Formats: sequence, structure tokens, C-alpha cells
Amino acid sequence: MSDKNYLLAIDNGTQSIRALLFDLQGNLLAKGKVELEAYYSKQPGWAEQDPEYYWASLGQACAQLWQQVDIDRSHIRGVSLTTQRGTLINVDEQGQSLRPAMLWLDQRQAKVEGRISGPWGWLFKLAGLQATVDYFRAQAEVNWIAQNQPEIWANTHKVLLLSGFLTHRLCGQFVDSLTSCVAYLPFDYKRLQWAKAGDWKWQAMPVRREQLPELCKPGERLGHISAAASRHTGIPEGLPLIAAGADKACEVLGAGGVEASTACLSYGTTATINTTRRKYLETIPLIPPYPSAIPDHFNTEVMIYRGFWMVSWFKQEFGLREMQRAKELGVEPEALFDELVNSVPAGSMGLMLQPYWSPGIREPGLEAKGSIIGFGDVHTRAHIYRAILEGLAYALRQGKEKIEKRSGTRITRLRVSGGGSQSDAAMQLTADIFGLPAERPHLYETSGLGAAINCAVGLGLYPDYPTAIAAMTRVGQVFEPNPEAQRTYQQLYTQVYQRMYKQLKPLYQTIRKITGYPA
Repeated sequence: MSDKNYLLAIDNGTQSIRALLFDLQGNLLAKGKVELEAYYSKQPGWAEQDPEYYWASLGQACAQLWQQVDIDRSHIRGVSLTTQRGTLINVDEQGQSLRPAMLWLDQRQAKVEGRISGPWGWLFKLAGLQATVDYFRAQAEVNWIAQNQPEIWANTHKVLLLSGFLTHRLCGQFVDSLTSCVAYLPFDYKRLQWAKAGDWKWQAMPVRREQLPELCKPGERLGHISAAASRHTGIPEGLPLIAAGADKACEVLGAGGVEASTACLSYGTTATINTTRRKYLETIPLIPPYPSAIPDHFNTEVMIYRGFWMVSWFKQEFGLREMQRAKELGVEPEALFDELVNSVPAGSMGLMLQPYWSPGIREPGLEAKGSIIGFGDVHTRAHIYRAILEGLAYALRQGKEKIEKRSGTRITRLRVSGGGSQSDAAMQLTADIFGLPAERPHLYETSGLGAAINCAVGLGLYPDYPTAIAAMTRVGQVFEPNPEAQRTYQQLYTQVYQRMYKQLKPLYQTIRKITGYPA
């Protein structure tokens, strides 16, 4: 191993943090993993975490990594960091947190008073976009903090995302990757920079430009590992810290799905479908594409907010039998849940699920709710579980068709990553519902691999991204569509699923009016 160059990627997701050591062929040599308590909640709908918990867990993950592999750490050429998106941390001048981190799962809302003034306000009113802009203002964590914790806001030196907080801890600089800027902040997604003066977003929230970190493109140098960070993590002092993408962007890159005709599905806590392209393209008006992990590119993302969180929800609420049995047998619970899926025919005997366990912004709208229709006495827990997986795949197929319609580019290949991709049953029904081969990347840790690719190109170990992607990514197992299942799904998708939201929307609106949920 001593003749090789190594790359260290740190991946701080919602459920765990991993320290991952890769070689230049994209092989995962060792992994340190610490499971995280995703968040705690002092009030219903709140989702917070102690920022120091993330930093402590990062150190533990690195300690586990060094225990697993005996290498000369001087052969590690660089470090890159990828994190969950939209988790916000207020810090003082020393980078110490002033309050708990507000996670992307947090549901509290700020009060919206008045309208955006000037030409922007008239434009939004004429275009019928006022509700979308007000949603942005209500969701912006900085607005809630300024309104409800004014003393915290008054003492805030910098507003950082989790990526920026950990970057500061690693190199001592208030700097972040621009690709991590997927949040309710004044970021210009089209120009890939903080919004210019005069942009409506500065009216929509109290944050000032000097409260935001400097931004670097993926592959650029953020700084060097400090002495304090080296003591905490065991990472060699002075090692370059290279900007990477946010976790979803890195998943796309690590899966190798960077052609416009390839769609990358992420079966994670949030389920997404992404394509990569050079031009800015809004799949849904006023909902921007997000920055790609490839510099000056965009990911046209369609998101199912709760995604494979629904699978965790099912396991917690209805899957105790399989969890206990798996423990007795010494196998992973996913193997037994795959048995549940495979015990039920394609289409779940007409049980149809719409996976809107959290509302959307426009399509679906703020009133959206989850629903299951088609129950009969034949249906069991297994049917419900399969219907969840099918509902997610239907929703992502709908996202695929929106991307195709807006872009004019036909999607011909699927790459599927994230925790849910480890289920063969989920991979097979995805192929069947999309009518396309579903390709699983050669390794599971695609977001970490994407960060390592950013690191390799940034350090000049590869001359460009196409070369690095060709060398470090490849397809593993491929799941071909089953023609019979495909026919069943095609009918259910076109004749039932595509009509569900339109038919149920008035009822969702009435439920919201009566109960006040969602707020």
C-alpha cells in the first residue's frame, strides 16, 4: 500500500458520519462510521442537534478509520468534506455555536409580514408567485431566529451551514463550497454565488453579506488541516482541504451519472432524481436546479422530501417482527424486508401510495399529504411496505418525465444509490416502474466517492472530471425490467397514480383548513 496515493473523504449525513479512505481507482480501502442521533426535538416539529456533537462524532469516525487500516498517513494527498444540506448553525467570531443547529428536517416557520417591495414585488404578484416567495420567507431559519431569539441573532458573527461549520473546525477559515449552498439563504443559483445587492432575497431575510462565508468552487482549496484539527482527528496537519459538493451532488458524481441522458436516483432520507447539465434549467418554475459537484454545472433535482425516511417509519411502526428476527438470525434487517416485498406481486394488489408525508412547494403544493388507496381484505403489512417502495418510484418517475419535458433530453439510463439501493427488491421494482435498466454503482459510499473525485481533480491527480470519473466510478449490478411487471406498473402509473394528486388535492386543502395541518 505504501506506493499509492490516498484520498480521505468525510461524509456527514443525517443518520451517520463516515471517514472514508479511497485509492485513485475509486476503491474503498477502509471506513470509520459513527451512527448519529439524527436530531432532538424540544417542541413538536423542531429538529435540532448540538453542533459539537457533529465535531465529536467526526473525530470518532476518524479514530475508527485509523484502527482499521495501517498506512503511512503521509501518502494521504488531501481531504474533502461532504455533508447533509440545509442544516444551519449560528456562530460567534471564534466559530463557537450560539445555539443548536437547525436541521433541514425542522418544520417551524417564521411569520411573514408585508410583501417584497419594488419591481420584485410587482413581478411576483403578476406571475402569481407570491405564495412561493412567502413560503421561502416562512421556511428561512434566519427569519425564525431573528424573530424569536433576537439576542442570538444580534450576536451572530457568521451564519454557516454544517459544511461551513466543519470546514472552519478543520482549517480555521470561514469558507465553504458553493455546492453546499442548498438552503434558505440569499444564494444566486443561476450565477452560483451569493446574491447581488438588490436581489429580492436580501429583502426576504435579515442576513447581511458579511455574515456569510467566502465560497469556493468544487475542487478548489478551502485551506489546510490545522494543528487543533489534527489533534482531534488524527488527520496530518497541513494536509489540503479541497471543496467538494453537498451530499446529493456528490452522490451523482460518485455514481458516475454525469451525462444529461443519465438520471441518478438517490434512495436516501430524502429521495431525489437528478440529471447533470451545463445550462441552468428550472424543472419547476422558480424552483432552481442545485449546484453540481462538477464546477459550473447544475443538477436538475426533483425531490421527495421524506423519501426513504418512510421506510424507516414503516420499520419503526410496523416492522418490529423483522427487526427482532434479523437480530436472532444475525442478518441485516433489509434482507428480511426484501422477503416482505417479494412475497407480494407487482402493483401490491391495487394498493397505491402517494408519498407526500411532507408537503411540497408547488407540485405538490403546501396542502399535500400522504395517502394510501385501494385497501381490501387481502392486504397485509407486506403489501403496505411494497406500496411504499412503489409509491416512491412512481413519484420519481414523475420527476423524470418533468425533467425530460423541460429539458428536451430523453433519459435512457438510471443509476441508483443511497441506503435504499442496497435492497435488490427496491432496485428491481425501480427498473420495472421506469421501464429502464437500474444500475447500482460498484460501491455503496457514492457521496464519499464523489467528494474523493473532487479532491483528486482539485489536487491535479487527474487532469479533469471526465478522466477521474472514468477511472474511479463503474457500474456494479444491473437490474433489467421484467416485461410482465412493467406492463402492470405502466397501467397503474398512467391510469391511477398520475390522477391521484389532482383528484385528492381539494380534499387535502379541506383537511388543512379544518385541522390547520400542515401549517
